[in-house]
Amino acid sequence: MLHNLLVALFATAAGFTASGIIANIYRLLVKAKPDTTGERILYVGVMTVAGPSVLFDKAARAWRAKDCSAIAFWLAAAICLYWSFALGLFVLQIGLAI
Repeated sequence: MLHNLLVALFATAAGFTASGIIANIYRLLVKAKPDTTGERILYVGVMTVAGPSVLFDKAARAWRAKDCSAIAFWLAAAICLYWSFALGLFVLQIGLAI
């Protein structure tokens, strides 16, 4: 049982790490908001992977600024945790296939 828990924690950490890397690469390469349809499609595709990192960053900033409640922050954190886990399972599956 401990092995399964460690795999789940590793998958979550791998997913959140992949999310942060993709989010930061996107921020470095793209300076403006998407205007055209192609740019919006690319943005949605990138945010599918970068979403947990971006969502947690926005939630943490809002909580520090007292713009959201503790319940809203922890709900966003739980969503990020689950999203990172799902993304991490995908990353691990790709890693095992390679």
